[in-house]
Amino acid sequence: MTAHLDVILITFMAAVAVAVARLRDLFAAAMLLGMFSLLSAAAMTVMDAVDVAFTEASVGAGISTILMLGTLALTSSKEAPGRPRRTTFALLAALATGVLLVYGTLDMPHYGDPAAPIHNHVAPHYIEQSWEEIGIPNVVTSVLASYRGYDTFGETTVIFAAAVGVLLLLGGGHISRRISVLRVPSAEEPGAASGAGQLGEASGAGQLGEASGAGQLGEASGAGEENEA
Repeated sequence: MTAHLDVILITFMAAVAVAVARLRDLFAAAMLLGMFSLLSAAAMTVMDAVDVAFTEASVGAGISTILMLGTLALTSSKEAPGRPRRTTFALLAALATGVLLVYGTLDMPHYGDPAAPIHNHVAPHYIEQSWEEIGIPNVVTSVLASYRGYDTFGETTVIFAAAVGVLLLLGGGHISRRISVLRVPSAEEPGAASGAGQLGEASGAGQLGEASGAGQLGEASGAGEENEA
């Protein structure tokens, strides 16, 4: 029963991956990627990796989908048309990588094999020595927080870096608009030259008005002196 379920999940995941690669509607692609994460979480649950399945469902299908939809709300849901690119090299590289990965799994022990090294060396040590070495009653917590502490720290760093990158992408438009509003144009820009010309014209008009006012004042003073004489 488990083998049939694995085959069904892998088939659905392959179909969703092909659909995402061929879609040009980014909204539909984001939703299908969330579905792919849910299928991955289901596959991990079947393999008894419930903690990893929980992380995949919450981060992959939850937070990542929300961030992608938020990005699409600020941009567009349609992929911009680009130049046709040759995909032969990329396809050959992907096939070669897949063949190497499959070849690497041939030397691994079978899934669930009780004679596997992890069941004879690593797991018994964690179960028997966890309380004495770590002092945590929960074995899963001691493994994630202590035995695999550097691995957990690396995963947290990757998630934090991804969150910072998404926030920068989402806030980039607002930051650029603020900079464009606050930026003072340089003297080389046409707008700055026009503004400088307008300022010069206004200054010249002010000076001309002052000179004209001074002339009128002088004429009035001279007329007053003649009247007194």
